[in-house]
Amino acid sequence: MVLPDGMPRAWEDIALILTGAVDAWLKDYAHGSNGTSAMTPEQAVHYLIANEPIYELSQARIRGVETRVFKNIPGHIRALMQLSRADQGDGAADYLVFGDERWTYDEFCSETNRIAHALTTKLGVRKGQPVAIAMRNCPEFLFLFTAIASIGAVTVFLNGWWTTEELDYALQDSSAKIVFGDRIRVERLLPLQAERDIQVIGVRDGSDLTPINYASLLDASSDDRWPQVDIDTDDDMGIMYSSGTTGHPKGVVLTHRGAMSAVFSWSMVMTAAPLVTPPAADDPAPLRPATLVVTPLFHVTATHPVFLFSIPSGAKLVVMEKWDTDRAVQLIQEEQITRFLGVPTQTHDLMEAAVRMGQPLETLDFINSGGAKRPPPQVGELAQVFPAAQIATGWGMTETNALGMGTAGEDYVARPGSAGRLYPPVQELRFLDDEGRDVPTGEVGEITIKSPTIMRCYLNKPEATAEVLNEGWLRSGDLGFIDADGFVTIVDRKKNIIIRGGENIACLDVEGALHKHPAVAEACAFSIPHNRLGEVVGAGVQLRAGHHATAQEIQDYLAEHIATFKIPEHLWLHSDPLPRGATDKLDRRALRAQCIKSLNGTDA
Repeated sequence: MVLPDGMPRAWEDIALILTGAVDAWLKDYAHGSNGTSAMTPEQAVHYLIANEPIYELSQARIRGVETRVFKNIPGHIRALMQLSRADQGDGAADYLVFGDERWTYDEFCSETNRIAHALTTKLGVRKGQPVAIAMRNCPEFLFLFTAIASIGAVTVFLNGWWTTEELDYALQDSSAKIVFGDRIRVERLLPLQAERDIQVIGVRDGSDLTPINYASLLDASSDDRWPQVDIDTDDDMGIMYSSGTTGHPKGVVLTHRGAMSAVFSWSMVMTAAPLVTPPAADDPAPLRPATLVVTPLFHVTATHPVFLFSIPSGAKLVVMEKWDTDRAVQLIQEEQITRFLGVPTQTHDLMEAAVRMGQPLETLDFINSGGAKRPPPQVGELAQVFPAAQIATGWGMTETNALGMGTAGEDYVARPGSAGRLYPPVQELRFLDDEGRDVPTGEVGEITIKSPTIMRCYLNKPEATAEVLNEGWLRSGDLGFIDADGFVTIVDRKKNIIIRGGENIACLDVEGALHKHPAVAEACAFSIPHNRLGEVVGAGVQLRAGHHATAQEIQDYLAEHIATFKIPEHLWLHSDPLPRGATDKLDRRALRAQCIKSLNGTDA
């Protein structure tokens, strides 16, 4: 759509798509011809539902549960890509940027389709088949994800930091027999190739390690037409692994409907925003939306609100292979980045680098964080350093396709401890006590969500699925409360999860690896506060009688069994049993308090 002259390209209107009625309303408003005042957020949402077919609502029965859904949105990722060609300009503008490499949106679709046909004709991939990706951020990750989805197969997202042992578990759990990986991941996967009967396919610097590689598949496929595989909106789209309270990560099974519902929920909120805060006549001409991809593409934050949302919003994507603060500042300047979404550690690092380098980064109009709660004092600091940007935060889960709640701008500055308000219009929210009863407004309960974005299940874990899903409602494991204005504050986690720089770490995962060490009799992991990362891993260990080990020896041993980010940065070694509570269970809180006290006030 064409925006009125002078309309700002703030974060609220990045997703002004398919909104002819809003376009007319704004033009009338800009010319003073309709006499309309600004709407409340609720009025804007109702207006869009009533006037924009793309946001029309209906009911659908999803896995036996009546659920509020969007009636007219694209049913799957391939349909979203096809529908969005008009929103990506004249086809000559850059859509995807990676170093010196650039693709227009048409070129992106063409390569996606060529790889999709190669998957079916060269590798025999069929609808519903799992295909795994294990690599750092690179364009091939996105081509593979969209190609796998476009033929109705299922992408298995493997954490790029996992060890061979962790990769082995996920491959067995998902039944994936084809794995694409870069060099480091291929080297970790090759020892499994014969034993697990998997086909490893190298990408980029891993291409010389495998008989078939991504480049050879692309060269062998010239058909860039859209695949014709029938895909139902409730078909599985992906499997993402999320840390939980069990020793192994859980495979979260996500559907096409879930992903599309999340994308168009964000779109509605962004589209409604200029109706709530109309543009001023003297606002500068807008920049084209452009997003810097800084979080791993094997996490839902990068795939959904960053990548998938960029397709209908007409945004340019600039992909970083790995986080480098100074390089991020440089790319924001060179590529005129308007939107930055990272974990709180990255937004803090960006702020410090911008100040140190004397770069105001004035093109940024939206700085969001997810994956962990941003320290409240940082909110005001960011607003001061980047006055032209909306500082924002959000809460979502892999199990919800990243949709949940959010807040930005003045609301966030005024409530820096809040996670925001629920994104409309397809979500429902409750706060439950341990018996499953609703708690009153203002009282703490477990955040519980119902929406079409909810996962289908935990793969191969019916008990775990039944524990969190009940008649379409997902119990998040996070405790919080809602105030009279609808703002939610998260106060604690029921699950024993450590969030290190946005990366979820299950305490039992760390403890399971510690127990493999021959000198360890008992282990208990917990979070340690950290100024930059939010939390890091700590652990108390009781050594077996007659055994000796240093903290460094145990840390070196763990490197063979769990990813580096999970290894405890602080280890307390004990010869006596670890503290226990009245029920003889390990007292994690008491042990954590003792260990933190032993740091003697030093920065953890």
